[in-house]
Amino acid sequence: MQYRRHYRQGACYFFTINLNDRSSHLLVEQIDTLRYAFKVVKQKQPFHIDAIVILPDHLHMLCTLPKGDADFSTRIKLIKYYFSYHIDKSESISKSRLRKKERGIWQRRFWEHCIRNDADYRTHIDYIHMNPVKHGYVEHAKEWQYSSFHRFVAEGLLPIDWGG
Repeated sequence: MQYRRHYRQGACYFFTINLNDRSSHLLVEQIDTLRYAFKVVKQKQPFHIDAIVILPDHLHMLCTLPKGDADFSTRIKLIKYYFSYHIDKSESISKSRLRKKERGIWQRRFWEHCIRNDADYRTHIDYIHMNPVKHGYVEHAKEWQYSSFHRFVAEGLLPIDWGG
């Protein structure tokens, strides 16, 4: 019996996307390039970013796809592509990746989870906003600039002293 994954159209998904070199700080060093990649992909294949945090070597994102659309894989692939295309080649590239004409920036796979209910949604928003604290980059969520936490505070959804 073959396992078949069911993607839900218009659903909200949580993603973790990692750099291949987990000691790298490339995502924050090249934050403008990463923002550009997101902007281009959102123009070509719209989606809503509910919450996001960019850390030096990985990012977590909660996003909602448009009604009638379940293709998150192409969006993630394009974000990785546009980011990689616009930065200098300085990473080591394995023979396997060279044969496939791939860069060595991103891990090939990513983690995705379809949000099941309001509690699951809230749990993942909290996880995203606490991640810089969890990894020891800051003591309080408000101190990490590459996070949707600041939008949540501006919109009155979270107090400034939340998370730390």
